Amino acid sequence: MPTLPDAAGGQHEVTHQVTLRTPAELADALPYLLGYRPEDSIVLVALHDRERRGRFGGRARLGIPAHAEDWPSVSEQLTQGLIKGSERRGARPESMVAYLCQEPGAGESGHDVMERLRPLAQLLRTASGRLDVPVIEALCISDGRFWSYTCPGQGCCPPEGSSMGLPGTSVLAAAATYAGLQVRGSLRELTARLTPWETTAAPGQEVALDTASMAIVPRILDDAGRAGVAEEALALARRIRDRLAAAPAVPGMRPADLRDDGLLEDEEAATLILALQDRTTRDRAAEWMEGDEAGPALRLWRALARRCVGPYREHAAAPLTLAGWVAWSTGDELEAREALAMALGSDPDYLFARLLHQACNEGLDPESIRRCLRAEQTGRAPSQNVQSPDPGVPHSPADPEPDLEAEPHGLEAPTPPPASRRRRRTRMSVSASVRPPSRGPGPGGQGSRPVQPSRVGDRPGRAGEKADGHLHASGDGGERGAEEDG
Repeated sequence: MPTLPDAAGGQHEVTHQVTLRTPAELADALPYLLGYRPEDSIVLVALHDRERRGRFGGRARLGIPAHAEDWPSVSEQLTQGLIKGSERRGARPESMVAYLCQEPGAGESGHDVMERLRPLAQLLRTASGRLDVPVIEALCISDGRFWSYTCPGQGCCPPEGSSMGLPGTSVLAAAATYAGLQVRGSLRELTARLTPWETTAAPGQEVALDTASMAIVPRILDDAGRAGVAEEALALARRIRDRLAAAPAVPGMRPADLRDDGLLEDEEAATLILALQDRTTRDRAAEWMEGDEAGPALRLWRALARRCVGPYREHAAAPLTLAGWVAWSTGDELEAREALAMALGSDPDYLFARLLHQACNEGLDPESIRRCLRAEQTGRAPSQNVQSPDPGVPHSPADPEPDLEAEPHGLEAPTPPPASRRRRRTRMSVSASVRPPSRGPGPGGQGSRPVQPSRVGDRPGRAGEKADGHLHASGDGGERGAEEDG
């Protein structure tokens, strides 16, 4: 259905109804619900509306813990987090669907995986039942097949599981394509473009980081030199951003990332990674968030995150947060959630990532942050925007600098977007033909760590619970913790 412009210049919310009646259709729907193929994952999907006709709501994903003794606590946290997250948005789930996705290990079959994970499925059903939100279907997906844990065992499900079929060939796949839903590869492919190198190129990058650290960190820690570092780094980042923008397009995520890696020298990457540990430099770099600047900037931040090798992995929090911010600002919430969760995995106390992560998961509008950054950019003196500044001339103390971690930016209590600017969403319905649950679940480089200059101005203290997601069932954050996609 096409999007209809309204009188205010916004967009109406468009609803595409796709009815799913069987476990096979639910299994086929999972990649379209998440936007990627999950791996080694627990996925919970909230369902709304009574009378056994569920509308998909929030989704929560978490890596399957390797040790079974962790399964009870993870089951409790994930179910409680998804339910509480749904309640914060004003709609408690009526029920939910659970998925366990894991490929067989050495010597295992898909059936072996299903049986090994059966206690985890039971724990999820029990935890959900205690909160009066029953799991109406629990599926294990492994080795191209699926099994239902709620099957009554009356010969309807083959012991060897049912085939998932060829990707993209189902009626649901056709409907999702028509609705504009895309499956962008696997979770491993999405995270690979944000993960530090572990290749033969990594030692050379680490040497460049060591050299840049000795030159840049003392200047950042010195008030007189800090502004010069910011101006020099931003000028360099602009040149590289423009270099990336001018490069010919390459199809495919992996080839495109390799092309970008080839356009960035080790010394350039090291300079920018170290400079971005300064909060002022990072905040000004966040202004490249829309228009023709956003795409090349996102590619640059991804490339820098990949260069945070060896003992510099914690430095990835800054470029990962910038990547998450630009992705969110340009409407790509899937990459935004993943990048921000990875930033918190690098540094759980990184406040800017924590605030953006919370705001993105709550479905808030990034426009309030964009307005603030535009105002800072417009109000900055022309001498501060020159491409080749004099590194010996510091900022005037009277000149305002953006503070993306302060309350006025609306990150902690932003207002929801007005109705005229509602984002287009695609909803799917689950019909009453999905069978109810059985009665089983019950009532319901080594060496010393480099200097961290960002810790000087970027540590106002912890804001609430640990932000790596372990207590927030708030989507798609990988093994750094659960996130919720509303």
